[in-house]
Amino acid sequence: MTQPVSFAQAATESTPQQSTPAPTPKPLPPVEATPAPGVQPPDAPIPARPAYLPAPAQKPHTQPTEAAPVPIDPQTPPAVAAAPTLQRPVVARNAYDGTQIVTKDQLGSAYIPVDSWMYPALLRLYSMGYLNTAYISMRPWTRRSTLHMLEQTESDVRSDGNVEAIELLNKLEEALESEPDSGGTQKRGLLYGIESVYAGMRQVSGPTLRDSWHVGQTFINDYGRPYSNGFNTYDGFSALAEKGPFSLYVRAEYQHAPSYNGYTFSQARALSELDQIPYDGFNRPQDTTPEGVLPSQNNFRILEANLSAHVYGHEISFGKTDAWLGPGQGGAMAWSNNAENMYTFRINRVEPLHIPYVSYVLGDIRYDFFIGSLKGHTYPNSPWAHSEIIAGKLFNTLDVSLQRTIVFGGKDHEPVTLHTFLKGFFDINDTTAEEKYSRNDPGARFSSVTFSWRVPYTAKLLTLYADSTTHDDVFPLSAPRRAGWRPGIYLSRLPYAPKLDLRVEGVYTDYVTSRSIAGQGNYYETIQRQAYTNKGFLMGDWIGREGKGGNATVTYHLSGNEWISVGYLRKKNAKDFIQYGSTQDDFRVDLTKRIRPNVELTAWYQHEIWRAPFFTTTNPAGPLNRGTNTNDTGSFQVKWYPRLHSSNDLN
Repeated sequence: MTQPVSFAQAATESTPQQSTPAPTPKPLPPVEATPAPGVQPPDAPIPARPAYLPAPAQKPHTQPTEAAPVPIDPQTPPAVAAAPTLQRPVVARNAYDGTQIVTKDQLGSAYIPVDSWMYPALLRLYSMGYLNTAYISMRPWTRRSTLHMLEQTESDVRSDGNVEAIELLNKLEEALESEPDSGGTQKRGLLYGIESVYAGMRQVSGPTLRDSWHVGQTFINDYGRPYSNGFNTYDGFSALAEKGPFSLYVRAEYQHAPSYNGYTFSQARALSELDQIPYDGFNRPQDTTPEGVLPSQNNFRILEANLSAHVYGHEISFGKTDAWLGPGQGGAMAWSNNAENMYTFRINRVEPLHIPYVSYVLGDIRYDFFIGSLKGHTYPNSPWAHSEIIAGKLFNTLDVSLQRTIVFGGKDHEPVTLHTFLKGFFDINDTTAEEKYSRNDPGARFSSVTFSWRVPYTAKLLTLYADSTTHDDVFPLSAPRRAGWRPGIYLSRLPYAPKLDLRVEGVYTDYVTSRSIAGQGNYYETIQRQAYTNKGFLMGDWIGREGKGGNATVTYHLSGNEWISVGYLRKKNAKDFIQYGSTQDDFRVDLTKRIRPNVELTAWYQHEIWRAPFFTTTNPAGPLNRGTNTNDTGSFQVKWYPRLHSSNDLN
């Protein structure tokens, strides 16, 4: 950062010496004068001013009328106050050379949770044609990798004069103001403190859905939090510490949910037998088929907790971290925050990697790998899962990623060893029945392909994207009729309404081939029969097994971090999977508002209509009309973002 200098110093350094000395003004008696508003003394520091604002026009130096004039150096230009602006004054960040970021910036950094307000803002900025170093299908992003994206794109945003984009950039930079510029002279020292404190309540009236593995769930992408009819509360905090290449992040909360009625014994047994799991002994009860009256929940749960080290563009971490591996905002086929995070060992290339010759074709690449143990399984118990994804960029407008998840191991099936891990990691061949039931089983293999394309010649308005998943095929593109798909379209600004955006996504896993029968297509596997769940909730897309539907949202942006949105979600399960099928319709209104710069208020209301004749028969008029239920939910949360502290007072 440039140190402020006085005008006198600037004149001394920039003005050549004159051969003839300037005339000396007549001395005046000393006067205690009060400067007029907007006027600064000659040796005052230059006020910080955004780089993108025009320099203020020079004005003649004036003195207050009550005081005698003060002598000034005739070669010194007069001080002028910075021009006022309606935007928040933000000091422009130093741009960086992306090819040098790995060698110049070795600072560790905490991940930004995937439910943060920052991601909708970042995705909108990306779809406006900026943020070219963002990889949409690989979230979460660390604080510093996000900062680098903003630094790389800032000059384009400022020079284009896009008011909406500038507002987004200002709010995002403000949220990361405690991080020093890349390659600058400032040193971060120890950055630490409480990142956020929040208290939220959720009042639900009416019966809810809590079975994402079969019928559906009333609240999606919610970290597998407990919920039920009545008063629910979620109160928590997050804290971080960053020092050199190391970072520590913890997010925990108290969760309360009333008791609720699950399936009857006969219903739970029917669903378990549908999954080909005998419903007796250690297989009863199951997290995937909640049975009977379940007690109220009063939990203190760690949502995220990880210790990480930054090593040449990688974050190597242990602990609980988020994962959202898809370009959509309503869901992600491969991995989402629909279920509780598992504890993992993770190696994440958080900065783009330039590979000579290869990057000329595929662009710079990123990759991510993590492995951990799944909970809530009974058939077999305690399996492990690992995920690997690689993503590249073509022409700065097209993001493409390839991903694979493998669930392996488990009690009484095969041990979790280096051999079983490597077998699944490298094996892409079909598996025989004999091998499948042996210790050489490569595991349940699920693959995903995604793309996100910012369509040229659309005035930086339109982004098309798609997510996909398949089971036991190398990739969905190799067998598209046996794959699940989530296509989407995003308009970052509507014509003649620059503050409005529109997002529409469709999704289905009920594909047309015979392999999609009785729920045994996507997210299911012969050995790992509860494969794609953690503690009873789906880890992937909320659409689940043999489902079809979608979601749509219209959002009005009050500012870069405030908005009002109206959304609709629909899901239908196939009748050959759930008897009589099931239908779920959700209507929702969201508000995110800042009551103070560091205090965020979020409120939303949801009305849900769901029909699952298999589950309940509140209306005995007939099999096609039975089981119609409704619930209404009001939610309110206040979140405070305290200022982080630095050991060298950089903040």
